[in-house]
Amino acid sequence: MYVSNVLVYMIEMPGCRTVQKIPMPMRRIFRTWWPLAASWLLMAVEIPMLSAVVARLPDPRINLAAWGGVVFPLALLIEAPIIMLLAASTALSRDLDSYHKLRRFMMSAGAALTAIHVLVAFTPLYDLVVVDLIGAPDEIVEPARLGIRLIIPWTWAIAYRRFNQGALIRFSHSEAVSIGTVIRLSVDGVVLGIGLLLGTVSGIVVAGSAVALGVVCEAAYAGWRIRPVLRDQLRIAPQVKDPLTLHSFLNFYIPLAMTSLLTMLAQPLGSAALSRMPKALESLAVWPVVSGMIFMLRSMGVAYNEVVVTLLDEPGTTRSLRRYAAWMVGGTTLLIILIAGTTLSTFWFGQVSALAPPLAQLARDALWFALPLPGLSVLQSWFQGVIVHSRRTRGITEAVAISLLMTGVIMIAGVLWGQTTGLFVGWLAFSVGGVAQSAWLWMRSRPLVKELELSSVVQKAG
Repeated sequence: MYVSNVLVYMIEMPGCRTVQKIPMPMRRIFRTWWPLAASWLLMAVEIPMLSAVVARLPDPRINLAAWGGVVFPLALLIEAPIIMLLAASTALSRDLDSYHKLRRFMMSAGAALTAIHVLVAFTPLYDLVVVDLIGAPDEIVEPARLGIRLIIPWTWAIAYRRFNQGALIRFSHSEAVSIGTVIRLSVDGVVLGIGLLLGTVSGIVVAGSAVALGVVCEAAYAGWRIRPVLRDQLRIAPQVKDPLTLHSFLNFYIPLAMTSLLTMLAQPLGSAALSRMPKALESLAVWPVVSGMIFMLRSMGVAYNEVVVTLLDEPGTTRSLRRYAAWMVGGTTLLIILIAGTTLSTFWFGQVSALAPPLAQLARDALWFALPLPGLSVLQSWFQGVIVHSRRTRGITEAVAISLLMTGVIMIAGVLWGQTTGLFVGWLAFSVGGVAQSAWLWMRSRPLVKELELSSVVQKAG
């Protein structure tokens, strides 16, 4: 209402020309969004691919539990501080100087986090984390130890490719992100196919080898693909008015790093809680399979974050971006209801994921507890994109801290009660935490949206 009143006032001012708000066409948003959505969707396919192959190799229940309950959550937690490099690079890689400063940070952070990964994999720190803190069942401790060692290249490769992908998105080469994901999945497919053909190699070895080789090849492609952008676009890009400094970057990035760290902390927290609730081994085995399905459905919304960060630089975009988000919320929510309520879930968990009938039924039941998550991902990307664009990122960290608190309270209550299958408690906790996170992001982004709308009106008034 305030923006509308300002617009009317400006129109009626003597000597002020009439202002017409021309919203950004939806097709413009779609062209930016779909390559990123395709990339996230393809990347999401990796999790069910791995689960489907591991489920067809020796000792599937143990290896699925080791991968989904220990290896993957720990790898995500270690890499958490560099996950937001994609958003940071998209927002800040505006000229060559900024790109090189961000690159130096990326290389240092990648080296430090890889050193932490090595310490966890090869020292008694592993037993402290996995046995004492997570409380993993005895059967999965040693397979998971081998898995965490196999994916040591993961963190540095992820840092390198996400940083370069951000610059590619900034300079309108988002299709390169999709191509990189196809390369990663192709390498995964080759390694997983070899593992299936051999049929005797441990599932944790096959999955760890596939993931490690896949991310390294994707990172190599991103490094090759950024070269012409550096030569032809970044080098001639006008220097930003306020050059990036270490202080300004850390003020911008530390809240984002804390955000991803808190987000990923929920994964080992979930594993620790599931390990202490009824049907622990079954819940840990099914957890990565359901996670893969949910991540696929959330991928379309997750991709929207970089779209918002990129397009908010253009005038008159807020209303169109908000409308596009609303359509995606409705579409993704209807899709998960369709899957959960029909035989599609039976086919996916029983035939594609190759879960034994009792585990497949457990997965189908768990899906109902995760119904809000795909739509919430869209809302969070819209709100976070606005906040990242403003460079006032503290609100994102606050939202994730609130989400983690809500998630932890529900999981602790589930452990203390001890009467409900851990898998159900886990997904209920993530859903409630997601609602709390979205509500806080909405509150923190509202004044920023109003600022953008007012700024757009002033610019058009000339």
